[in-house]
Amino acid sequence: MTATVSTVVDRVGDRRPDVTRIPLSRAVRVELRKMFDTRAGFWLIASIGITGLIATVATVAFAPDADLTYYTFAKAIGFPITVILPMVALLSITSEWSQRSGLTTFTYVPDRRLVIGAKTLTSIAVAVASMLFAFAIGAVGTVVGSTVAGVPEVWDVSLGHALTIVLGNLTCLLTGTMLGMLLRSSAGGMVTYFVITLLVPTMSGLLAASQQWFADLQPWVDLNYAQSFLFDGMQTGAEWAHIASTVAIWIVLPGILGLRLVMRSEVH
Repeated sequence: MTATVSTVVDRVGDRRPDVTRIPLSRAVRVELRKMFDTRAGFWLIASIGITGLIATVATVAFAPDADLTYYTFAKAIGFPITVILPMVALLSITSEWSQRSGLTTFTYVPDRRLVIGAKTLTSIAVAVASMLFAFAIGAVGTVVGSTVAGVPEVWDVSLGHALTIVLGNLTCLLTGTMLGMLLRSSAGGMVTYFVITLLVPTMSGLLAASQQWFADLQPWVDLNYAQSFLFDGMQTGAEWAHIASTVAIWIVLPGILGLRLVMRSEVH
C-alpha cells in the first residue's frame, strides 16, 4: 500500500508543469505600457513634447538674431527634458511602493532584477526618443527662425557633440533611477532629486569660489559640474575622467546599494 501511494505521488510530481521564465522583452513592453496607463504618467511624458514646442517658439520670438543657431534651439529644448526625464525614471520605480502595486508586480514576476532592468530600459528608450524629438524640433526651429530673422542657418552641433548631449541626458535619467531604487518613495525621491540638482550644485559652487582646494576637487565630485562638459562638448580626456568619477560616486555606488535594498525590501 505504501509503495502504491509513493508511486502515485511520484507520477503526479512528474506531471508538474515547467515554469517558463518571462523574457525581458515582454517585461519592457509591459513597463512601457504602464508608463502611459495613468494620467500622471501620460501627461508627464507628454510635457516633454509640450515644453519642447514652447521652448522652440520662445527661442524664435525672443532670442537675438545672432543666437538663432541649431545649438541654441537644442539647448533650449533639451533643458526641460533634463528635468523631466529623471522624474519619469524615478516614478516608474517608486510607483510599485507608493501606489501599492508592487505586490502584484513581484508576484507575477518574482525576479525583481528583471523588473528593475525592464523599468530602466524603458526609461532609457523614452529618453532616447525624447532626444531625437528635441533634435528634430531644433532643426525645424533653426530653419524657421533663420527664415523669419533673415539670417543664414547655422548648424553648429556635430555628431559627436550630439552623442555627448544624449549621454548627458542619460546620466540625468539614471540619477532618477538610482533615487527610485534607493528611497522607493515618490515624495522622498522627488525632494531628494531637487536637492541634488539645485541645492548641492549651488553649495558646491560657493565652496569652490572661496576654497581653492575644493575648486581643484570639484570636477571630480560634483556631478552637475561634470555633466556640463557633456552638454557643452567634450574636449579633453580629463573631462571624461571627471564624468567617470562623478557618475561612480553619485549614480553607480548608490545604485548598487539601492538595488540591494530593492531585492530585500518588504512589499505590501
